[in-house]
Amino acid sequence: MEFVLPFILVLFASFFQGTFGLGMKHIAPLKWEAWWLLHSFVAMIFVPMVWASIVVPDLFDVIAQTDNAALSSAMLYGFLWGIGGILFGVSVEYTGISITYGIVMGLAASMGCVIPLIQIDGAMNQPAFPIILIGVTLLLVGVAITAIAGVQRDKKQTDVDQTGKSIKVGILIAVASGVLSAFLNVGFSNAAPVADIAINQFGAGPRDASLAAWVVVLIGAFAMNGGYALFLLVKNNSWSSYRVSNSGKAYKWAILAGVFWFAALGVYGQGAALMGSLGPVIGWPILLGLALVISNIWAYRGGEWQNAQKPFKILLAGLIVLIIAICILGYANY
Repeated sequence: MEFVLPFILVLFASFFQGTFGLGMKHIAPLKWEAWWLLHSFVAMIFVPMVWASIVVPDLFDVIAQTDNAALSSAMLYGFLWGIGGILFGVSVEYTGISITYGIVMGLAASMGCVIPLIQIDGAMNQPAFPIILIGVTLLLVGVAITAIAGVQRDKKQTDVDQTGKSIKVGILIAVASGVLSAFLNVGFSNAAPVADIAINQFGAGPRDASLAAWVVVLIGAFAMNGGYALFLLVKNNSWSSYRVSNSGKAYKWAILAGVFWFAALGVYGQGAALMGSLGPVIGWPILLGLALVISNIWAYRGGEWQNAQKPFKILLAGLIVLIIAICILGYANY
C-alpha cells in the first residue's frame, strides 16, 4: 500500500489537472482579466491557505520560522512560472493551441523533472537515474506525437494561414513558456525547508506539510498572475466587467476551475511527499503525462476530434507511449 497510495494520489491529481481547463470555456461575458483575477485568487491564495491552515494549524508560524532565502527562492520560482503562463497565451496567438501545448507540456514535464533531479546530491549515482531518463525521453516522444496529432487535426478543421516567421516566433515563445512552466515544480522542490519545519518542529505529517510548501510557492505565482490581471483591468478600464449581467455562470466556473487547479497541485504534492526524495522528480512528469491523457479524453467527448480519424489514430499512439513512459517512471520509484 505504501507503494500504491502515492500513485493513486497522483492519478487523482492528474484528473483535476486535466479537467480544470474546461472552466476556461466559460469566461464570457466577463473580460479575461476580470475572470482571471478571481480564478487565480481562488486557485493560488484562498484554497491553498484554507486547506493548509486546516491540516497545519500553525501554518504561518511554520512559514515565519523558515529561512528567508528558502522562502524567497520558492516564491521566485512561482513568479517565473507565472511569466510562463502569460507567454503560453502569447504563443497560442502565433502558432495555435496544439503546437504550443505540445511544446510547453513536453518542456514543463522534462525540465520540471530534470532540474529537481540534478539538485539532489549524487543524483547520477542513484540506481533509478537511467530509468528516469528513459521514462522522461519516452514522455517527450509521447507529447510530440500528441502535438503532431493536434496539428493535423487543426489543419483539417481550420484554414489558418500563418507565415513561417510567425510560427518561428511562436515556437521560441512556447519554448520559453515551457521552461518557465517547469519552475512551478522546481519551486515546490525548493520549498522543502518549509515542509521540513512543519514536520520536525510542528508535528505535521509529510502529506500535510506539502501543502505548506505550496502556499509559499503560490504567493509568488499569484504576484505575477494577479498582478498582470490587475494591470489589464487598470489599462483597459474593465472593472465594469464585474457588473455585467448574466455572468453567474462565468463566476461559478472561475471559482470551480480555481478549486480544481489547486486540487491538482495539492493532491500531487501529497503523493510526491510519500514518494520520498525522488517524489518531485518522478511525480511531476507522471502528473502532466496523465493530465494530457485526461484532457484529450475530455476533448474527444466534447467533439474536438470529429471528422479527424487519421489524426485521432496518431493521438492514440501518442497516448499509448505516454502511458508506457508513466509506467517506467512509476517503476523507477519502486
